[in-house]
Amino acid sequence: MRIAIIGYGKMGKLIANLAEKKGYDIVLKTNSNLPFEKCNLKDVEVAIDFSTPETAFNNISYAIKNNVPIISGTTGWLEKLEEIKKLCTQYNGTFLYASNFSIGVNMFLKINIELAKLMQDKIYTTSISETHHLEKLDKPSGTAKTLSQDIQKELKIIPNIISHRIENKIGTHEIKYESEIDNIKIIHEAKSRYGFAHGALKAAEWIRNKKGIFSIQDVLS
Repeated sequence: MRIAIIGYGKMGKLIANLAEKKGYDIVLKTNSNLPFEKCNLKDVEVAIDFSTPETAFNNISYAIKNNVPIISGTTGWLEKLEEIKKLCTQYNGTFLYASNFSIGVNMFLKINIELAKLMQDKIYTTSISETHHLEKLDKPSGTAKTLSQDIQKELKIIPNIISHRIENKIGTHEIKYESEIDNIKIIHEAKSRYGFAHGALKAAEWIRNKKGIFSIQDVLS
């Protein structure tokens, strides 16, 4: 598999390292000094985007228009997600977005939905706490927003989201249900970025020869 890494930062480097260990070719690495839109994509089989909120939309659009399947884990740009979906349909492209590619986090998302279902008609207040490293650009995190949206669908309430940025913190998400009687919490804590890189590469392997718009749940199922 011939891969383009869009955004050769911490995540991009980790994905590239893992991909090369599996025998894949990294044929393109882009950053602010080499914009993706300036690159020739003829040798690229799949693109993996972990860029910035400011550049993600243009990066994804460029891949779709050039018939390159692309997965994106960049957050903070989702106000334009519907535009990307329309573009993907227009060009018969291939696109997969996930706020978090960690398999553990996506299990956590499912647990969150099931817990919210159990909380229907119960007297609990609900909150979400997320903690990440100082370099994370968006606040709250994309995963926290997904957790919130899933709770809203089940309980018809909007949970309060509390964001923290701490040096060298990979990522922690906590859902808390509180009443006068007790507290119920579920927590996911990432110990390294490896889980995100592994999930992103798994998605790239899965999507390579497909057409359409997909989510990480399609990959895991």
